Amino acid sequence: MEGNDVYKTISGPAEGEYSEKRSKFLAFAHPVCRVEEVKQWVVHYQKKYYDARHCCYAYMLGPDRKTFRANDNGEPSGTAGKPILGQINSHELTDILVVVIRYFGGIKLGTSGLIQAYKAAAFAAIEAACVVEKTVDEEVSFLFEYPFMNAVMRIVKEEEPAIVRQGYEQDCSMTLRIRRGGMPRLRARLEKVETLRFVEE
Repeated sequence: MEGNDVYKTISGPAEGEYSEKRSKFLAFAHPVCRVEEVKQWVVHYQKKYYDARHCCYAYMLGPDRKTFRANDNGEPSGTAGKPILGQINSHELTDILVVVIRYFGGIKLGTSGLIQAYKAAAFAAIEAACVVEKTVDEEVSFLFEYPFMNAVMRIVKEEEPAIVRQGYEQDCSMTLRIRRGGMPRLRARLEKVETLRFVEE
């Protein structure tokens, strides 16, 4: 992974399955951005597979991968959520939720068997998903006088940020979005435009 302004996630839902000693593990991977979405999906699967023994999950959020959680949902501590999270980590993914539903087959798997099974199920779902790279973007807003429009537009053309919004009241206003790595250079060039002043959002 290059720099700190790129991260990997999945582009859409995916499913995987794993069986061990008649226990069946159904795994579902979803792209998510907020904890609220995680909760909604977990409730969805708990309702859909209400007759299953366990609904375990793990998630990772944010480009900096600092918001995460693993849930064993009644399995012995560290045997379900942790191996699922481990698969998210080893694939270097974020903004992802992986839910694994377990139907108990009557034969106990033991601690190491459970860890292996949840790991394999999570791996199957992630492998079935389409992994995409996204950039961490930042926005900058500023005002300037109309005669300097050409100078601003030249910078926009050369640095290639996205124009989020622009307005032409007494002053011209503009908000640009660019990959984090390109922001210092963009700001430095804009600072040289006469009359331009930044608006801190």
